[in-house]
Amino acid sequence: MKNSLQAIKQPIEQELDRFEQHFREAMHSHVPLLDRIMYYIVRRKGKQVRPMFVFLSAKVCGETSDATYVAASLVELLHTATLVHDDVVDDSYERRGFFSINALWKNKVAVLVGDYLLAQGLLLALKKKEFRLLEILSDSVKAMSEGELLQLEKARGLDISEGIYFDVIRQKTASLIAAACSAGASSVSKDEDAIERMRLFGEHIGIAFQIKDDLFDFGAGDVGKPLGIDIQEKKLTLPLIYALRQAPKSDKRHIISLVKNHHANPEKVQEVIEFVHRSGGLDYARDMMEQYSSMAFGILHTFPESEARHALEELVLFVTQRNK
Repeated sequence: MKNSLQAIKQPIEQELDRFEQHFREAMHSHVPLLDRIMYYIVRRKGKQVRPMFVFLSAKVCGETSDATYVAASLVELLHTATLVHDDVVDDSYERRGFFSINALWKNKVAVLVGDYLLAQGLLLALKKKEFRLLEILSDSVKAMSEGELLQLEKARGLDISEGIYFDVIRQKTASLIAAACSAGASSVSKDEDAIERMRLFGEHIGIAFQIKDDLFDFGAGDVGKPLGIDIQEKKLTLPLIYALRQAPKSDKRHIISLVKNHHANPEKVQEVIEFVHRSGGLDYARDMMEQYSSMAFGILHTFPESEARHALEELVLFVTQRNK
């Protein structure tokens, strides 16, 4: 197994280098304040996992084209816009070890920056007449908004069932990875069956990715002590949902009361974490993550073997076996 993103990037190294330039140009503005913020965003970019999904999915289905660069830029612009808006919604002042836009320039500027990025993405697709890509990504942004609102609505009463949980993460997290994969396929192929298979592949990976995040919050794997951030934010994640389902009614009432009324108390948060560990919640969540990863591999193996398909397999392992 390849052990680094750098190794996984090899089949698309040239594409990613060219994409960097493409993305920088898409971020440019003639307004000095906005251009300064865009420069800051480009400097603090993450691992480029979503553009990697775009380019590798395209290579699995054909040869990369100009449309593939539009797809990757569109995915990254819309993803960045949602992150900027998320930081405002969550009152978060840090992202990837850097100050967030709202921490440096306040909420009003951050909301407008997110709007600008959304508009830039939509205009990029329209100028290039890539209407199918625009449809794919617009569906994704709509789903992400719906997922966030569904989670907020259900969090008030802490009445999230496993079915609702999967609805939330399918929309909130998995939809953008699904869109990256289907947009990559759509940029090189008109085969709607192949595009849909790639979308479903991305959706399964996105769900597995989110479950992995849930596990981190309970200190699973090599991430050191539990964080308990989801509990502090009164989010019911898969390990806790499973543990509550197994618990006697009195225990269930007690734990829900802790999450609802004592989520700011570190000792009470630790009690909830220990309850989940005892109840087998982590093992259940790991099993579900493996099931979704296996389904994703099954879909991927309906495509011909290639260097790009192998790199996608490794990327799946990277996002589900990462330690942070």
